[in-house]
Amino acid sequence: MSEAGASPLLSARGISKSFAGVEVLRNVDLDLMPGEIHALLGENGAGKSTFAKIIAGVHRPTRGTLQLGGTTVDVASPVAAQKLGITLIHQEPISFPDLSVAENLVLGRSDGAPLGRVPWAAINRDARRLIDLLGVRIDVTRPMRGLSIADQQMVEIARALASDSRLIIMDEPTAPLTPKEVETLFGIARRLRDEGRTIIFISHRLEEVRALCDRVTIFRDGNKIATEAIGKLSDADIIRLMIGRPLKEYMHKGKSQIGEVALEVEHLTLPGYFDDISFSVRKGEIVGLGGLVGAGRTDVARALFGVAPAASGSVRVGGRPVTITDPAQAIAEGLAFVPEDRAVAGIFRTLSVEQNILAAVPGQIAPRGVIRRGVEKALAQDAVKRLRIRLASLRQPIGELSGGNQQKAILARWLLTDPSVLILDEPTRGIDIGVKAEFYDMIGELAASGRAILLISSELPELLALCDRVLVMSEGRLTADIARAEATQEKIMSAAVPQVRGAAA
Repeated sequence: MSEAGASPLLSARGISKSFAGVEVLRNVDLDLMPGEIHALLGENGAGKSTFAKIIAGVHRPTRGTLQLGGTTVDVASPVAAQKLGITLIHQEPISFPDLSVAENLVLGRSDGAPLGRVPWAAINRDARRLIDLLGVRIDVTRPMRGLSIADQQMVEIARALASDSRLIIMDEPTAPLTPKEVETLFGIARRLRDEGRTIIFISHRLEEVRALCDRVTIFRDGNKIATEAIGKLSDADIIRLMIGRPLKEYMHKGKSQIGEVALEVEHLTLPGYFDDISFSVRKGEIVGLGGLVGAGRTDVARALFGVAPAASGSVRVGGRPVTITDPAQAIAEGLAFVPEDRAVAGIFRTLSVEQNILAAVPGQIAPRGVIRRGVEKALAQDAVKRLRIRLASLRQPIGELSGGNQQKAILARWLLTDPSVLILDEPTRGIDIGVKAEFYDMIGELAASGRAILLISSELPELLALCDRVLVMSEGRLTADIARAEATQEKIMSAAVPQVRGAAA
């Protein structure tokens, strides 16, 4: 905790930023103290991430100055930020996938050895020490490619620890982590704070902010609205300051008529990932799939969509037996899949919003191999309007959109295929409260239109509020099928936590 009367580690004065003539950050003044964990909150597009990226050298401010330790600094690039002791941990893991964990950790820090020899033993030993600090088990000699998102994120955090930074910016670092990994991260963050370092923590999860942070700054529409000690603000206060109005109830199931079985799964098995999975989803029904990270939920979704097909078991869609061995077959059978990792498996980052939205329906825009530009533009414009996607232009690269608007574009893509079964894997991960409200409304409307929805989520309040039933997985097996009226957080967690076999009752 920062000592009273201490001088700020970093002072921002009049920080403003414009993109293509549009001002997205306006005259922000903020002091960050040594030995504090400071939360930045706000809806997507509110300015919090832009402000953090200015500190980290990713963006240059249009106006304003930064002082570090009382000295005015020009943070011209991420490299300059690192030299000043500022590290940014990105929301989506960034790495060289074909290099080992140890090589990724040492990049930019190793001076090599005499005669150009690479000191592999020392590099691997140092990497193991950093990973051990996080309390996780990762083989530092294996390539980054193939690591889970959670493990990739932990490597990112280990890289930040290796740089011995004075100011660490964590942008949604807990999104892919299990509760145990989150607690490990929080313990590390508190230890760094106690050593006098400053941490900026960006999160959409208010319970995390309240558990970890000392102070909070709230952004809205590019303006800094308030900075307060976290204990002085209730959740209702924070939400009101973030969106400019009270948000009494933003999670609701809506009304839908549950009909006949749309998807039926029997004894689905993929050795090493999941075993003997059986369930059904009816038209108009939202069935939740809960469990801890690594329980096999995403693996089941990928198998149903043909990304990594099951080894045995059967699937029926609309009462018909189907064999799905690739995504093209899944689409033809009326399935759609919004993946968990939108940056890797969801979007084509450098392509336009329009190209991303239309990627799954080439037959609609070019039935004889000739693109019908008028149809192409009309479909994309209608999708943008219906899902209220905020963008500058249909030709804008989708990577420039906020996470929430990227997710809307992915959903728009799959709705153009007119699916009967919609699989949503962590659809609101990394999305702010206001956009979550829109997603909850859309999910309810899709169910009301007669679509069957399988919703995978790690957020228990989300499952409880939206789902007609909640299935729970643990260690690759289904352990519970809980009706809406009987579902509680305690029941879900009890079924999700691996049980010690043979333990006394």
